[in-house]
Amino acid sequence: MAPPGARWGPDRGNTEGECFLEVRVTLERTASRRWGWKGDIGDDREPRRQPGLGHACEAWRLYLSLVLGNVNVTLLSKQAKFAYKDEYEKFKLYLTIILILISFTCRFLLNSRVTDAAFNFLLVWYYCTLTIRESILINNGSRIKGWWVFHHYVSTFLSGVMLTWPDGLMYQKFRNQFLSFSMYQSFVQFLQYYYQSGCLYRLRALGERHTMDLTVEGFQSWMWRGLTFLLPFLFFGHFWQLFNALTLFNLARDPECKEWQVLMCGFPFLLLFLGNFFTTLRVVHQKFHNQLHGSKKE
Repeated sequence: MAPPGARWGPDRGNTEGECFLEVRVTLERTASRRWGWKGDIGDDREPRRQPGLGHACEAWRLYLSLVLGNVNVTLLSKQAKFAYKDEYEKFKLYLTIILILISFTCRFLLNSRVTDAAFNFLLVWYYCTLTIRESILINNGSRIKGWWVFHHYVSTFLSGVMLTWPDGLMYQKFRNQFLSFSMYQSFVQFLQYYYQSGCLYRLRALGERHTMDLTVEGFQSWMWRGLTFLLPFLFFGHFWQLFNALTLFNLARDPECKEWQVLMCGFPFLLLFLGNFFTTLRVVHQKFHNQLHGSKKE
């Protein structure tokens, strides 16, 4: 019996070598359609990069050179790349749990500018570390949408400004709202990690996702099947960011407001809302559009 994909006939011959070549070409075409591989079927290559991704990788390499200096951060084996990606995911999970506990403590148990400063310093360190690790992962083949990386830079700036905000009337008016938002945001990030990691594991087993794909603090197209229940949590958090921005802009109009940090925190919150909301909305709209056109074709 002929192997799957091999065609026998007088015009193609029936030698063993020709049969093997036919099967090999069929497998290459299947792999190319499914995973984006190109070339010999035995090649141990990464999937082809998406158009325009090379420029983004150059930007991340420049950032790494500025932060780390002239250090080679390219991991040589797939095992090393996957181990670093797994370490990145665990780092996010552990820090998210710690942030939930500290924000809860600051909100309900302690009312001290010192503990608040320690919490904000932890946020600055956390987001700075994420930007460095994500740049290394992108340099080694991870595919992360631009906004979900850039919003960590915005969050780093926001946390740094919050760290320098002196204690006073304006700070106390915004403090509880900010700590409550931080608790909610960390809780949603924990939910995202828990469900996204399970979804990614299943999709990788089916060959539909790359091994270097990461969990993100947002919504992407591959989450449509099985993770749409997270959308209400995400949109509520996005509008809470807008509420924070409007609260800060209103405080800035207060005659007693003297701190520059009020406006400097308001603008990043507004930028985070716009980026998160419209990026998520674009994914949802695209999925509805694809489903609508798919149903019409049927």
